[in-house]
Amino acid sequence: MKLSIGSRLFNAANYAVLSLIGIVTLFPLYYVLVVSFTDSHEFAEKNGFILFPTNWSLAAYEYLFSTSAFINAAAVSTFLATVGTALSLIVTAAMAFSLSRKRLRGRQFMLVAIVITLLFNPGIIPPYLVVKELGLINSVWSLIIPVLTSGWYVILMKSFFDSIPVELEEAAMIDGSTDLGTFFRIVLPLSAPALAAFGLFYAVAYWNTFFSAVLYINDFAKVPLQIVLRNMLVDSSTSTGGSAAVEMISEQQIPTQTIKMAAVVISTLPIVCIYPFLQKHFTKGVMLGSVKG
Repeated sequence: MKLSIGSRLFNAANYAVLSLIGIVTLFPLYYVLVVSFTDSHEFAEKNGFILFPTNWSLAAYEYLFSTSAFINAAAVSTFLATVGTALSLIVTAAMAFSLSRKRLRGRQFMLVAIVITLLFNPGIIPPYLVVKELGLINSVWSLIIPVLTSGWYVILMKSFFDSIPVELEEAAMIDGSTDLGTFFRIVLPLSAPALAAFGLFYAVAYWNTFFSAVLYINDFAKVPLQIVLRNMLVDSSTSTGGSAAVEMISEQQIPTQTIKMAAVVISTLPIVCIYPFLQKHFTKGVMLGSVKG
């Protein structure tokens, strides 16, 4: 179909605007990546503004992985993202599957209770008191248990389980399968798109844990990566994580800016690497609850 001159001009303007937006969006990410690999001497000579370094260096990454503060924080964030995501998916899927079956007693009451949690936020003090009474202060489990599931995710996953035919469950029970066997062997394998989507949401949330760590964690050896990154970005004269780290950046003859950029790259890389593998399931999972004709 031949386009008119007006349509061609309109398409050209769209491409130009979208290209400009893409450049403005991607340039900060590119600059962070480039600076993190820049040699310290070249960074000093060019006063920190580098578009493409001539001398590449891994000194900033080697320094970060040589400090105990950064290693401990990365290990805590990895634990949160793996164990926390797995537990959250199990709890969310179990609750959603139970609520999707009409034979469950008290089903309507539990649904109303879940909706109430979406409408009313208790704030900061009640969760803190609960965590304190449970003895979870200064424990990494305080970053997992209080946010183990989400009412919104339970409702969305319930809508997905509603679309699974009840006949599959009945056939499994006729063959002698228990409720747990049906859940793990039939329901969960059919729910890969939903699990992938919510797993990505949970993983990102756990990996980016910040505010709850500020409230519940006092021991610097147990803080997640985002706390260390925040300390590095806020205080230009600090080491990786503040006073708890003994190795100072100034002693390493590495520009503070390159170490900051390297820390930002490391903190964002895991999620960026995981997303492509979940993309085909993610595009299906985000359609949960949509209107289907």
